[in-house]
Amino acid sequence: MHIGVAGNIGAGKTTLTGLLAKYYGWEARYEDIDHNPYLESFYEDMQRWSFNLQVYFLNSRFRQVLEIKNSGKDVIQDRTIYEDAHIFAPNLHEMSLMTTRDYDNYQSLFELMSSLIEPPDLLIYLRSSVSTLVQKIQDRGREYENSIRIDYLKKLNERYNTWIANYNIGKLLIIDTDNIDFKNNREDLGHIIEKINAEIHGLF
Repeated sequence: MHIGVAGNIGAGKTTLTGLLAKYYGWEARYEDIDHNPYLESFYEDMQRWSFNLQVYFLNSRFRQVLEIKNSGKDVIQDRTIYEDAHIFAPNLHEMSLMTTRDYDNYQSLFELMSSLIEPPDLLIYLRSSVSTLVQKIQDRGREYENSIRIDYLKKLNERYNTWIANYNIGKLLIIDTDNIDFKNNREDLGHIIEKINAEIHGLF
């Protein structure tokens, strides 16, 4: 079984992925942030490094999905390949931070890769307001994220909500994160687990 956790920067994907992996005994697959050679450069100069960063993420997540399929294990994945193509790359292009030539090249790569993989059995979307995202980003204190602009987060949120509203390739569970604290409140985490159980029992 393949579970995907989707959401904007700071929504709590990595935290929830770890908690659910521990609870269910699933194998967790995370974003390769610590070893990403482009991320810090991207936040310093988005226009210069946008294409490089997006291709790196695309390649990394495509490899992850193939590994998940071949492992035969129950896996929960922090962010999906679809978010790169439906959220981040088109947003960079719209903001003139990625050229049309690079964007078309990127989309061609994604179309090829997506034709060779299956979507997650269940997608969990962490829906957050921009104010909640800003607070969580500040709380975790990653230096390279200090330069993230509010308008950038807002545009990403708008794209996420549009993507989720039209998501039709698999089962979907939406979790509103503004008024819950699944990291520190066991009851909030328990409510999420109850919802997941209701969804995954319908997968079999």
